[in-house]
Amino acid sequence: MLRAVFRLTATGARSLTRSRPCYSAPLAFRCYSHGKVETDEEFDSRWVTYFSKPDLDAWELRKGMNTLIGYDLVPEPKILDSALRACRRLNDLASAIRILEAVKDKAGPHKDIYPYLIQELKPTLAELGISTPEELGIDKL
Repeated sequence: MLRAVFRLTATGARSLTRSRPCYSAPLAFRCYSHGKVETDEEFDSRWVTYFSKPDLDAWELRKGMNTLIGYDLVPEPKILDSALRACRRLNDLASAIRILEAVKDKAGPHKDIYPYLIQELKPTLAELGISTPEELGIDKL
């Protein structure tokens, strides 16, 4: 009996001191994007087409602008032109002004981007009768 106890304790002690082999899994390399990369022109034309849809409603306009502003970029003037024209089709002046405010905020510390966009959009703003936040005095609030 004493021999059985001694054998069990010796086996238990050996299993405690025995090192387990370490298995290291190979590093996984993941390619999340298998499709082709979209060029800047394709990106711009996709958004111009989106905002030019004749059946675009106010919810889709806000959803599209929210998605567009969520990207790490400032939208091109032709995209903003299309979005402002969609606002005019919907008779939604508030959304048009919000778009201009969002673009100004998106430009951030780069003080030359927003004036460039306003300069490029000036003919469209005049044609549609949309005032900038600066002209309305709401940029100082």
